[in-house]
Amino acid sequence: MEIPKFLLGDHADYADAIFIIHTEYPQFIINLVDDEITWLEDLVGANEEELASEVASLIEEASQFYDEQVNIFENE
Repeated sequence: MEIPKFLLGDHADYADAIFIIHTEYPQFIINLVDDEITWLEDLVGANEEELASEVASLIEEASQFYDEQVNIFENE
């Protein structure tokens, strides 16, 4: 099964949250409301500077993904 790079997540206990799940390395869940990130894998040994740059780019991609998905839902 092919899994998309980003997935939307929802949970009734966190009604104000906007969760985006990144399924590729480095796997994480971000709440776009407060930019809190939960890592889904151990990043020990990763180049910290390279990872920080990559994560900044992925956060931007996650935000764009969310905007695109909301636009699709609003236009249906």
